[in-house]
Amino acid sequence: MQKRRIGLGSRRLLGISLVSALALSQGCQPVDETEVAPEAAPTAEAAQPLATGFAEMHHHMFAEEAFGGGWFHGSHTGTLVSCDGGLPESDHARVRMDLSGMLNLCPSTGGVNLSSVPVLAQLFGLGGAVGSEFIGKIEGTEGDTGIHLGRMAVPTQWPRWDTIAHQQSWEGWLQKAHQGGMSLVTISLVSNEFLCKVLPYQNLKRACDEMADVDVQLQMARDFDARTSWAEIALSPAHARQIIASGKLAMVLSIEASKLFGSKDWQAELNRYHGLGVRSIQPVHQLDNRFGGAAPHNFIFHAAQFLENCHVDTDCGLTGDGFTLGFDVDANCKNVKGLTAEGKALVGELMNKGMLIDVAHMSERSVQDTFAISQARTYYPLYVSHGHFREVMNPALAANEKTTPAWIVRYLRQTGGMFGLRTAHDETLTYTRTPVANNCQGSTRSLAQAYEFGRQGLKVNMGFGADLNGFIQQTRPRFGNNGACSAGFKAEADAQMNQQRVSGPPRLGTDFDEFGLAHVGLLPDVVRDLKQLGVNTTGLEGSSENFIRMWERANSTRAGMADAAADIDTSGVAAYVEKATREAAYPKICGKSYAPASKLVGDTCRFAQECAKGTCSATDSCGNATGTCQCSVDTDCSTSQYCGWGLNAGKCQPKKPKGELCASARECLSNTCRWLTCG
Repeated sequence: MQKRRIGLGSRRLLGISLVSALALSQGCQPVDETEVAPEAAPTAEAAQPLATGFAEMHHHMFAEEAFGGGWFHGSHTGTLVSCDGGLPESDHARVRMDLSGMLNLCPSTGGVNLSSVPVLAQLFGLGGAVGSEFIGKIEGTEGDTGIHLGRMAVPTQWPRWDTIAHQQSWEGWLQKAHQGGMSLVTISLVSNEFLCKVLPYQNLKRACDEMADVDVQLQMARDFDARTSWAEIALSPAHARQIIASGKLAMVLSIEASKLFGSKDWQAELNRYHGLGVRSIQPVHQLDNRFGGAAPHNFIFHAAQFLENCHVDTDCGLTGDGFTLGFDVDANCKNVKGLTAEGKALVGELMNKGMLIDVAHMSERSVQDTFAISQARTYYPLYVSHGHFREVMNPALAANEKTTPAWIVRYLRQTGGMFGLRTAHDETLTYTRTPVANNCQGSTRSLAQAYEFGRQGLKVNMGFGADLNGFIQQTRPRFGNNGACSAGFKAEADAQMNQQRVSGPPRLGTDFDEFGLAHVGLLPDVVRDLKQLGVNTTGLEGSSENFIRMWERANSTRAGMADAAADIDTSGVAAYVEKATREAAYPKICGKSYAPASKLVGDTCRFAQECAKGTCSATDSCGNATGTCQCSVDTDCSTSQYCGWGLNAGKCQPKKPKGELCASARECLSNTCRWLTCG
C-alpha cells in the first residue's frame, strides 16, 4: 500500500513551507447535565474491519529537540552511546549552576520568604544548591540528572524505569513495541519555555521558543514517516484503519505546548498545523496560557508560573505554608481560571475540524468549560491522553489537581472519549475488587490497581498514556537491584522484592524484569506482566479500535450522549496506611529500618541481617555505605553453584561440567575432581 501524502502538496513542498515557517517563528463542582439517551453506534462504522492492537496515547518520540534541544542525551535514530555522566560542562541533564538571577524578575513577593521554599532553594541556587541534582531523585532512585556518573553506560545503567534525561524512544524500540502489539501511537510534539530557559546556554540549539521546537519535531515526524516502511502518519480515522490493516503502525500527531501558538494568530496557526498533519491538540499544558487555566502539580511549574505573573496566592498553600506561587487558586487549592474567550473559540474550531481535544493538564474549571461546549455540540468526544485516577492514588498525589476525578471520567464516557492510563504509579491504593495483590509498590502490581479501578469501577475505555521521554519516571521492576518495588520506602521495597521471588508470578525473561519500563519497546511486556498477574487486559489490548471509534465520532453526525455513565462505582478502594505507620513495623539498626533475610547472595545490602544467607560486605555497621550479600559456604548458594574463592571470594559460581579445570570436587557438577579436571 502506498503512503498517503499529507496535505495539499508533495512532501518536498510541505518540507519547504515548514522550514520557511521556522525561519519566521524564531474543588469545583461538575456542571449541570441534560439527560440525553445514549446514541446508537453508526452502522457504517460497524461494517469496517476492527483495528487490532493496543494504543499508546501520549509518546514523545522526538523530545530530544524539546526545550531548545538542550536536555536529552541520545537520539531517536542512530546508535545509542554512553554519556559523560553530567559532569559540568555536560551537554545534557543539567540546569545552569546558578539560577538565582531569574528571581529578580519578580522582586516583590508579598512578604513571602522564597528562600524558605525547598524547591526554590534547590532549583534557583538559593543557598548554593544545584537544581539538576534533585530533579530526578524520587523514592527508590538517585535519578539520572545532574552528576550521574553511575548512570553513564548503555545498557546497564540506562535506559531504566527512572530515566528522565536519556533517550527512551529510539526507533528500534518503537518498532519492537509495534511488533509486540502496539498498532497506534499518538506522537506528542512537546516543549516548555521555562525548562528551556533554565538549561546551560551552550547546550541550546536554538532560542527558547516552544513553537519553534514543535516545528522541528513535526518535521522530524514527517521525515520519519517518509523513510519508514512500517509506520505512517494517520490523517483520518479511516486512514488509521487502513494503516493498521496493512500491518503498519498508525501515528497520530498531537501538540503539547505551554505557550500554544505563541503570540501569533491562532486560527492561522491551527490551519497551518492541520495542513501539516496534526490531528490532536492540548489547549493547555503545565501553565496558564491565553486559552485557559492549567492544573497545578509539580513545584517546578509553580515557580515557572510565578515568573510569568509574579503572583503569590494566599488562599491555599500548594507551594509552601499558606501560599501558592503563580497560580490563582481557591480555598481547595484548585485553579480558579477556566477557558478564556480565545480558549472557547479554539475548542469550537477544533470541533469544526474534527480534531481530537486532549483535556490533560487542564484545570478542573477549564475541563468544565470544555465539556459545556461538547454538550452544546451533541457531546463531541473529549479525552485525557495521560493521567492518574484520583480516587486510587495515595493522598499526596490525589490532592493534586492534575489527577483525574471520577466526575471528569464521567464526562469522557458521556462524550465517547478515552483515558490514557499513566504507567508510573508511585504508591497506589489497593483496589479490593481485583485479585492482584498490591505488594510491589510502583510496579505492574500498582498499575493493576489503577487499571482494574478504571475497568471495573469507572468503566472507561483505556489505552496507555505512558509519557515516555516526558520528564517523568515509569513502571518499576518487580525483581533485581534497580529500584524494584521502591515507591514506598527501602525496607518495604526489600521485603516486597523478596516476596515477588517467593510467590511469583515469575520473570518474563526480558529487560523489563529488572529495568522496568525503560523504553517504549517494553510496553508489550507491561501487558504480558499484567496478564500473568491475573488482569483482564482485553480492553487495553483492543484500545486502538476504541481510539479510532472516538476519532470517528468526532467526524460524524452525533445524535447525543454516547453513554449515560450512570454506573460509575468508586467504592472498593482500601484506606491508605501512612508510610511512617508501615515503617514502624520493621526492625531497625542505628535508627534505619530494614527487612530481615530479604536479600540473596549478590544483592545490595547494608547489614548482614538483610542477607538471607552469608554476610554483607558493607564496612559501615550503621548502613551508611552499601555492599553485597556474600556467601560463606557452598550451602549459601543454589545446588548448581559453589561459593567462590580468590578473586571470586564471596560470590556464588556455577558448578563446572566434565572436563573443566577444577581445584576441588565442590566446583564440579559431578562432585568429582581428578588431576585438576572435573570427572
